[in-house]
Amino acid sequence: MLTDCKGSLLAWTGPFQNEGGYFPKMNILARLALLFVVVPLLELALLIRVGQIVGFWPTIGLVIFTGMAGAWLARLEGLRTLFKLRDDLAHGRLPGQAIMDGVAVLLGGALLLTPGIVTDILGFSLLLPQTRRSIQRRVREGLKAGVRDGSIHMTVMGEVVRTKSDNTRAEAHFAEVERYREAVYRDENDQERSS
Repeated sequence: MLTDCKGSLLAWTGPFQNEGGYFPKMNILARLALLFVVVPLLELALLIRVGQIVGFWPTIGLVIFTGMAGAWLARLEGLRTLFKLRDDLAHGRLPGQAIMDGVAVLLGGALLLTPGIVTDILGFSLLLPQTRRSIQRRVREGLKAGVRDGSIHMTVMGEVVRTKSDNTRAEAHFAEVERYREAVYRDENDQERSS
C-alpha cells in the first residue's frame, strides 16, 4: 500500500491489486460489509465528533432537520419526476431519464432519512438536479464499461428491442394504440349517455 505524507491511500500494492493499481476489486461480501459495517461506524464517529463540537441538542436538531428537509425535498423532486415521466409517456417518448431520476430521488430520500452526515451529503446530492445529473453520468459510464468488459450481462425478456430502423412500425403501433383508446373512450361515453 502506498500513502502520501498525510497517510491518504494513493495506490494499492497489496496481493489483491487490480490492473489500475489504485483500489482492489471488491466482491459482493466486501461491498455489503462496507455498506452495513463501515459506513454506520463512520456515521457514528462523525455524529459523536459533531456532538462534541456543537453540543448534544444541536446535533439532534441537525439530524431531525436534515430528515425533515430531506422528506420535503424528496417529495418535491419526486413529484417533478412523476410529471416528467407522465409527459414523456404522453408524448410517446421513452422515459429513461425520468426513471433514473426517480430511482435517484428514492435513494436520496432514503439516505436523508437515515441519521448521519455522510448519508445526508450523499442524499442531498442525489436530490438536487445539478449534482444528481453528474452522479447519474458516472453511474451510466460505469454500467457501460461493465457491459463492454462483460462483468454486467443484460437479458431482455418479452418484446423485441426496437432500433431506429423500426421507427415506422413503432409509429404505426402508437397510432393503433391511440385509435384503441379513442374507441374505448367513445364506448364509455355512449354507455353513460344511454344510462
